[in-house]
Amino acid sequence: MSVLSILAKANGPLERVMPLLTPTAIIVGAICGSRLASLEGLVPWVFAVMTFIGSLKISFLDMLRVLRRPEKLVWLMVILHVLMPVVGWTAGRLFFPDDPYLVTGYVLLFVIPTGVVSVVWVTIYGGNLALTLALILVDTLLSPLVVPASLYVLMGSTVDIQAREMMKGLLWMVVIPSVIGMLLNQGTRGEVNRKWGPPLAPLVKVGLFVVVAINGSTIAHDLRHADARMALLVVVTFGTVILGYLVGWGVPALFRWNHQDAVAVQFNSGMRNLSAGAVIAVQYFPPAVSLPVISGMLFQQLLAAAFGYRVGRSERKRSGASAAA
Repeated sequence: MSVLSILAKANGPLERVMPLLTPTAIIVGAICGSRLASLEGLVPWVFAVMTFIGSLKISFLDMLRVLRRPEKLVWLMVILHVLMPVVGWTAGRLFFPDDPYLVTGYVLLFVIPTGVVSVVWVTIYGGNLALTLALILVDTLLSPLVVPASLYVLMGSTVDIQAREMMKGLLWMVVIPSVIGMLLNQGTRGEVNRKWGPPLAPLVKVGLFVVVAINGSTIAHDLRHADARMALLVVVTFGTVILGYLVGWGVPALFRWNHQDAVAVQFNSGMRNLSAGAVIAVQYFPPAVSLPVISGMLFQQLLAAAFGYRVGRSERKRSGASAAA
């Protein structure tokens, strides 16, 4: 059996443990502490490779098809970059009014682009993959502008925002690897993803574990010496993250969108590229800013699994009712 086939077979088991992957990585980071923190310089490189691999499945044609009828894409962008950042800012101001760095962390938690891993959940539960891929593409390409601008609008001069450096980091960590991957997909008419996507997919999960563990090590002291304030932070993070999923469930229900669109909107509203957010927080801000982002990693995949279970149960009921009729 070849190395490529072994890697391809490893992807299934790794996908099944996805809900536990990031919480485990945070625990490993907290335990290892400074031993992992010394590897912080590797994180942007690992993340760039992860982004490149994830983008191999994205085609510019996916975006063009969705842009012909952009209503749902527009709604997702409004949820991701208007509604939820305001929710994060409000939660930070309400519960931590004396700590501008934590408020910034809650804003950052929701201004970063949607996560490529949402493709996995949307695929599992039969969602609109074209809408998801188009959103990832648009959100990724706009991130060097949207992330610094959103932070500046909501935080102003309260904290020092290294907008230019942040834009450069997002360009080479996210945009450039994504564009290269998408051009390869387009140029080979999807052959590069069919051949290399399955064996490279496990490396994304491993890379995610490494990135989260190293970033988690930077706040090891806070995690080891958790107090009532830290407990409140975790509770607030849980509440805001679950609200993202609830908004993603409520908007399609309000407009009576079909099952495929509803699934895509729900997962993409709830998920963020939190590993990218953690990299940005650690690279360009004081350690406190990373606390909401890294604590969000504890819940994002677990909540995706929980809402996925609800989606699956609703679809089974709907299918049963249709069969009975």
